[in-house]
Amino acid sequence: MMHRPAQYRLRRAAALLRAGKVITHPTEAVWGLACVPWSASAVARILLLKQRDPAKGLVLVADHVSRFQGVLPLLSEEVQEKIIASWPGPNTWVVPDFAWAPEWIRGDHHSVAIRVSDHPLTVALCQAANTCLVSTSANPAGLEPARSQADAQRYFRSAIDYYLPGRTGGLAQPTGIRDALSGQYLRGA
Repeated sequence: MMHRPAQYRLRRAAALLRAGKVITHPTEAVWGLACVPWSASAVARILLLKQRDPAKGLVLVADHVSRFQGVLPLLSEEVQEKIIASWPGPNTWVVPDFAWAPEWIRGDHHSVAIRVSDHPLTVALCQAANTCLVSTSANPAGLEPARSQADAQRYFRSAIDYYLPGRTGGLAQPTGIRDALSGQYLRGA
């Protein structure tokens, strides 16, 4: 059983997220940068910290499938069932989206990447913040993703508003990403 952080740490992280700040925390395989997806300034900060091209778009992670009711009903029942059957878990799906996710999340795409996590800390963080979150690896573009809080701190030092301590879920690689309509893997396999 994975250790959950003290409630005061979760409350602090959630309050910072709701205030438009950027935090880092362990995810299924690596440490991630997180912010609320509805804050354009927080997303811009993550993109700047990572030196990431905004056109690429970002992944949204949640504690429950209900957080994605803005996009899932746009899919056929068969595709919805396939996605929902894979959650919670390390499965990220790219789904069509023309209006729900902000453009700063979608990038140059008419789609959004979504995942319902089974990582206890990620789940607790989404619950405490009462929203899905941007989730992207804690590393500048071209460098290895942070595998520990110490790695994340070496990359970002005081540029992050809060480091939420904990352990990764033990996966060797970041979660796979699949196109929901074709089933094709876009990352991992």
